[in-house]
Parts: sequence; C-alpha cells; structure tokens
Amino acid sequence: MAGLRWNKDFALEQAADDTDLLQELIEIFKDSCANDFNLIKAGIVKQDAEQISSAAHSIKGAAASLGIEGIKDVVLEMEKDSRAGGIEVAKKLLPDLEILLAELKNL
Repeated sequence: MAGLRWNKDFALEQAADDTDLLQELIEIFKDSCANDFNLIKAGIVKQDAEQISSAAHSIKGAAASLGIEGIKDVVLEMEKDSRAGGIEVAKKLLPDLEILLAELKNL
C-alpha cells in the first residue's frame, strides 16, 4: 500500500489558497467517506454491485478534487469492477481502503 499520496499543493490550489477552507473541505470529505465506506461494506454483504459502484464513485470524485491519489486509485478499481457487476475487487480492496481512511484522519 502506497499510502494516501496527498498532493497538498493541488488541494490548496483547489481551495483558492485558503487553508481554513481546505481544512473544512477535508473534514467534510472525512465524514462523507465514512458514510460511503459503510455503503460499500453493505453493498458487499448484499452483493449489490450498483451500491458499491455509486459509493466508490462518490469517494473517487471527492478524493480527486482534494488531490488524495491513494484513495482515488483504490476506489477507481472498485468502481470499474462493480460497474461491470462484480464485487470481488471491492472485497479484495476494502481492507486497503479502510487503512487509507484511517490515515486520512491524520490530515
């Protein structure tokens, strides 16, 4: 696992160089990720690829906008597989995503 791979300069640029705004956006991202992570876990249990895809897509977009490449890359793989009806990639990568979300708490 390569870690978060956070491009802080990119994220700060997205927040118009406002560090307070960036921190607020990161806090919102943390909350939404926790919810979407739970939706992915529930989707795996229910074998609901559409639910996994939707939650992974949500995380992917937010992570990309904040320059958090590690999370974006993991959920992109989940999203691609689940869009094709699969749940195996989500099952396999769920522990990696959980580790990354734990790392995210330190931002």
